[in-house]
Amino acid sequence: MEMIIGGAFQGKSTLAEKDHPDVTWINGAQADWESLSHAEGVMGFHEYIRKEMKAGNDISSLAEDLIRVNPDLILVSDEVGYGVVPIDAFDRAYREAVGRICTKLAAYSHRVTRVACGIGTVIKDA
Repeated sequence: MEMIIGGAFQGKSTLAEKDHPDVTWINGAQADWESLSHAEGVMGFHEYIRKEMKAGNDISSLAEDLIRVNPDLILVSDEVGYGVVPIDAFDRAYREAVGRICTKLAAYSHRVTRVACGIGTVIKDA
């Protein structure tokens, strides 16, 4: 597994497509579990988490399930845990869920790249 993370509009998608030109990408906001299970790469993984939470689905084992069924996946996700803590209870829960899930996935990943201003910095390369 590989992760490319960073703030909104920092160039993650561009970097991912440049570094992995042969990957077929799916959109996290439109993905379902079946497509996620078989995808090569996911753009906007954080949006998949939001969609599942809005639908009331249990995501407590999402990281573990994803590692088990698709260990070679490339994930592109916003870091949503920075900045002002949201007032809305759902937004706070979503922010925490993305952080917890991505932390587990990063620990498993062989490479994690953080993107700021279009520049990718490898923060894990195992």
